[in-house]
Amino acid sequence: MTGFSSLRVLLLLLLAVLATLSCANSDRKLQSVTLDPPTADAKDFPNGQVQFSATGIFSQPPSPVLLSSKDISWCVGQQTNVMNPTAGVCVGNVVPFATVDQNGLAHCGPFSQGTVYILAGTPGVMEMPDEGSQLKVFGSAQLTCP
Repeated sequence: MTGFSSLRVLLLLLLAVLATLSCANSDRKLQSVTLDPPTADAKDFPNGQVQFSATGIFSQPPSPVLLSSKDISWCVGQQTNVMNPTAGVCVGNVVPFATVDQNGLAHCGPFSQGTVYILAGTPGVMEMPDEGSQLKVFGSAQLTCP
């Protein structure tokens, strides 16, 4: 019986250590996101498609980390010439000036001209689909369309 009791105590101790480690990792939070390139002109890229990448800074190691579509959402933000744009807001259900897929590949619309924000971050609550969602923690880059 002594061997069984020792094994039981060892198993309980191992479970306690694993529970402690998993709780410590739950405090790891995304603090900021940086996009690369920070600015891009679509005419300088093959087929006008610009590949953006996102790097996240976290509250605990490992950090910085290259983010994937599992970590963040991508969207097109408001045009830069809009009066007082709210930072981190996706455009919503409108005809897009530009598009970006969930891997960060962006391209301009066929008749688009001007500059837009490409956004990547943690999704927030979407109050009204026509207005777009507000990203919580996000980064932005500028895409210029010819």
